[in-house]
Amino acid sequence: MPTNALADVTASDSTLRRFLHGLPGVDAVGLEARAASLGTRSIKTTAKAYAIDLAISMIDLTTLEGADTPGKVRGLAAKAVRPDPTDRTTPHTAAVCVYPDMVATAKAALAAAGATDVKVASVATAFPAGRAALDVKLADTRDAVAAGADEIDMVIDRGAFLAGHYMKVYEEIRAVKEASGPARLKVIFETGELSTYDNIRRASWLGMLAGADFIKTSTGKVAVNATPANTLLMLEAVRDFRAQTGVQVGVKPAGGIRTTKDAIKFLVLVNETAGEDWLDDHWFRFGASSLLNDLLMQRQKLATGRYSGPDYVTVD
Repeated sequence: MPTNALADVTASDSTLRRFLHGLPGVDAVGLEARAASLGTRSIKTTAKAYAIDLAISMIDLTTLEGADTPGKVRGLAAKAVRPDPTDRTTPHTAAVCVYPDMVATAKAALAAAGATDVKVASVATAFPAGRAALDVKLADTRDAVAAGADEIDMVIDRGAFLAGHYMKVYEEIRAVKEASGPARLKVIFETGELSTYDNIRRASWLGMLAGADFIKTSTGKVAVNATPANTLLMLEAVRDFRAQTGVQVGVKPAGGIRTTKDAIKFLVLVNETAGEDWLDDHWFRFGASSLLNDLLMQRQKLATGRYSGPDYVTVD
């Protein structure tokens, strides 16, 4: 729900449209240049060790495949709780992210491990395409919450957004937010399908106005997913939204972030753009599956000075 500072913005379709199209246009060249510049920052060894552990703690360890089995989800949950069984100082991940029908399995596996701090996130709303009637999307959401999901990752109707039906998208997010109950809501824009940076900025503000707890770049199911530039743009949006409303919203880049070097670049973006308040798993997440393995390899290299063999990390 919009705060008092922006309450009039969502009063009607015309006021919402006027607000979104009145946002400053994005200087694409400047945005990409800043993202590239921040990506060249180097950090010292001690800071790198801290950054690796921070990145591990921010991962939504994810499996979203048609071939997912209960056994695979239980294995993923075990890895989330204890990413490196040989080193108990390794932090656990923020969450395990699965389809709604696997939420109960993930929840039970985490409970059996006594891992109360690892959340279960569930994609919903006819993920990844989002092509379903609203009542189907809401049922999908309620099923996930009833099964124990702590967080819901929904996808917006990109067709409606690109056609300019902003109020429809807004109302759908509001309805899913209500259906999510106590679960935190991450709103996925699928930035690779939004075509322009201006659209990404508008989608960011639209999601936040509708009550998103997080705004998320992508499903990981299209060719273009999280990039430094689109994540930088979304970080600017949450920073400016909090400045105007006092409400803090998280950011989750997802898809294509595979290496420690990549993860550190994104953490630098967070620190330099939104600020230290977002350098916490409550406000920043990585949607990733393969990233964790590289972080573990680099963590082990810092600790021992050498890389372990190929069996050091599990293959998800």
